[in-house]
Amino acid sequence: MPTTAPTEHRTLQIGPHAVQPPVVLAPMAGITNAPFRTLCRSFAGGESKDGASGGKGLFVSEMITTRALVERNEKTMQLIHFDATEKPRSIQLYGVDPATVGKAVRMIAEEGLADHIDLNFGCPVPKVTRKGGGSALPYKRHLLRAILREAVSGAGDLPVTMKMRKGIDDDHITYLDAGRIAVEEGVTSIALHGRTAAQHYGGTADWEAIARLKEHVPEIPVLGNGDIWSARDALRMVRETGCDGVVVGRGCLGRPWLFADLVAAFEGRTDDVARPSLGEVADVMVRHATLLGEWIGDEARGVIDFRKHVAWYLKGFAVGSEMRKRLAITSSLEELRTGLDELDLAQPWPTGADGPRGRTSGNNRVVLPDGWLKDPYDCAGVSEDAELDTSGG
Repeated sequence: MPTTAPTEHRTLQIGPHAVQPPVVLAPMAGITNAPFRTLCRSFAGGESKDGASGGKGLFVSEMITTRALVERNEKTMQLIHFDATEKPRSIQLYGVDPATVGKAVRMIAEEGLADHIDLNFGCPVPKVTRKGGGSALPYKRHLLRAILREAVSGAGDLPVTMKMRKGIDDDHITYLDAGRIAVEEGVTSIALHGRTAAQHYGGTADWEAIARLKEHVPEIPVLGNGDIWSARDALRMVRETGCDGVVVGRGCLGRPWLFADLVAAFEGRTDDVARPSLGEVADVMVRHATLLGEWIGDEARGVIDFRKHVAWYLKGFAVGSEMRKRLAITSSLEELRTGLDELDLAQPWPTGADGPRGRTSGNNRVVLPDGWLKDPYDCAGVSEDAELDTSGG
C-alpha cells in the first residue's frame, strides 16, 4: 500500500464547513451522545479555523426523531445538547412525514440549534422500517423527494445531507434513484452504507456500490460507509471507490482512538497507529464512564450506560469471562476502576483486535408497512402518525 494519503480527498466541503480530514463519525443510537463525541474528538485533536477545539473531522449526534424534537421531548432536548467546543454542530434527523420534518428543520435553523442537518434513510431496525422510515423510505421516490424538499427549503443557510443504504434488499435497490433525487432537491452530500436493510450489519459491505454512486452523482460529495475497521481501510475505500470521504460507525466502538489513526493516515502518516496497552485502554474506559455520568447528572446511571461498551474495549485482551461479567455489571466509578486495576494492565495491544465489532447479523426479513412494496411511488397512508415519538434509535 502507498504510504502517502490520497491528497486530492483531504478536504470535504459540507456547505460552508470544510471537513479535514474527510472523516465523519456515524450517528449510532445510544452511542454517539455528547460524551462519546467528546472522547472521539479528543483523539482527533486539532482546532477548527475559528479557534474552537472542535477536533478534526465531523461528529454527528445520534438519531433525533422529528416529532420528538417538534414536541420538545425532554430526552430529545438533552440529546441535541452540544459541548461549546463542538464545531460544527451536527444533528441527524429521522422522519417520515414531510410536514413534520419541515417543522423540525425550521426549528433547528430558527433557534440556532445546529450548524448541519443530516437525514436518516439508513436505519434498518424494525421499529423504524415498520413505520416506513429509515432504509425503507427511499423506496417511495415521491415521499423521499417531498421530505428532502421540505428539509432543504426549511434549513435556510444550513447544509442538509443524507445517509442511506443500497436499498431494502437485493430485489429492491434504491440508492441510485435516491442519489439523483437528492441532487435535484439540493442535498449537499450523500453517505452510502454499502449494505441493504436486509443485510443489517452482516456479510461484507459493497464498496463497488459506493463507486457507482460517486459516478452517478458527480455534482456533490459522496461518502462511503461500511467495514472501516482501521485507518488503512479508510484510505483503501477512498482509493478504490473515488469517494470524497468516509463515515466510521462500528469501527470506533471501544476504539475512540481510531480517529487519531484516521487523522494521521489522511495527513500522510500511515505508520502512526495507536496501539494502547490494556492500562491505557482502562484509563479511557474510566474517562468515558465519567463523561457519561457528568452528562446524565448521575454517576451510577453513567456507569450503567457505559456497561454496553465494556466488551468492545476489552476485545482481544486476556481478560477472563468472570471478570468481563463483573465489569459489565459495575454501578460506580470506584467499582469500575477497582475491577480494571485487578487486570494485567501491562498487556500490549493484542494481535487481531481490530476486526468487526457490534451487531453482525444478516439476511433479516425487513419489517415494512402493509403493501409498502406494491408501488414505489404511491405514499398514501404515510402521515405524521407514522412518526416515532422518542429519539436515540
